[in-house]
Amino acid sequence: MLHPSYTDLIEAVNSDIEPGEQPVVQSRYSIVIAASRRARQIISGEGPMVSQLAGKKPLSIAIDELYHQKVKILPEEEMTEEEEENA
Repeated sequence: MLHPSYTDLIEAVNSDIEPGEQPVVQSRYSIVIAASRRARQIISGEGPMVSQLAGKKPLSIAIDELYHQKVKILPEEEMTEEEEENA
């Protein structure tokens, strides 16, 4: 069993959305893409934004960051050119 679950991650990521606005993340696919992009950033040298990292792999760290809202997911139309090239 995954902890947090996909549902918990989607709710955490979309918790800042105002009523009536389109949610940033609407599917498991979106969560997987966001977590994998952040994990690649961690692998390439960016520092983690959460504590308690002993023995955790980059993907687990990325999921923790998403769940604790340390990383903001931007809608695709707001991605920078560099992010689009690396996607």
